[in-house]
Amino acid sequence: MRQHAIISNIQTLDCANACVRIPTERQSTMKTYQGSCHCEAVVFEIETQFTEFTKCNCSLCTKKNAVMTKVHESQFKLLKGENSLGCYEWNMRIAKHHFCKDCGIYVFHRKRVTPDFFGVNVYCLNDVDISNVPIIEVDGISMTTLAEQSI
Repeated sequence: MRQHAIISNIQTLDCANACVRIPTERQSTMKTYQGSCHCEAVVFEIETQFTEFTKCNCSLCTKKNAVMTKVHESQFKLLKGENSLGCYEWNMRIAKHHFCKDCGIYVFHRKRVTPDFFGVNVYCLNDVDISNVPIIEVDGISMTTLAEQSI
């Protein structure tokens, strides 16, 4: 049975002798953001709390120069444009990189390592200031090389 106790701005969950401390302010900052490609043929929304963004150095991400945020598929909703989405797959063909077939903008991708998550192009989101969120460099070159060796 779960027991809940609130102390100041920290929420403590005691589950089978395992204690996890979660700041309550973090829970309240989940927000819904809407995004689109340039021509707005593809429109989507995500529900998230920005703690970090990522930038990958694999050959594809380097060329598209995207900064991404990771969201679970339950926090992603395609509102418009399913027929306008193109899909690019490469290497192991697990990740699905989606772009608008009309304007060519990369909007999101289904992740290879965690396929129940989407990587979303932060620059496609409306009213998001990326200057206050740390950008983590991801070593996608190594992941790509390892995947190619296993083929």
